[in-house]
Amino acid sequence: MLTRVFDSPRELVFKVWTDPRHFGNWWGPKGFSLTVAKMDVRPGGLFLGSQKSPEGHEMWGKFVYREVTPPEKLVFVQSFSDEEGNTVRAPFDPNWPLEIINILTLAEENGKTTLTLQGGPLNATEAERAAFERMRPMVSQGFGGTFDQLAQYLGTQQ
Repeated sequence: MLTRVFDSPRELVFKVWTDPRHFGNWWGPKGFSLTVAKMDVRPGGLFLGSQKSPEGHEMWGKFVYREVTPPEKLVFVQSFSDEEGNTVRAPFDPNWPLEIINILTLAEENGKTTLTLQGGPLNATEAERAAFERMRPMVSQGFGGTFDQLAQYLGTQQ
């Protein structure tokens, strides 16, 4: 579980998570760029995008939205994919889980928003769960960098 407080109203934080004009400006590891190919934020809807590393390596990923409750909650299943949105194995570990469930909640108090993100492997084998657990510190560090970018981006939107 990760928690972060942003100096922005909840409606704005939710908007930059769900609007493709905003999402591509901050999501992903530091130094990577994101191209949003599709973003349909509704239960059963799909986000499809490609991240490019500073060295030019490209990876595709997708979210399948399960629950969308503006402006307080998003539940989505995250996977690596190909350009068509077919689920594929992670390029860095053949045992990485095919699906990760993410539960994002937003709570506002005094104009600040507390974001809580929790989740983990979905429908995973024992080997996939073990791979996720080994990488948990790096996943947390990666989200920390992504949330830094989100905080910076939110500062440009107020």
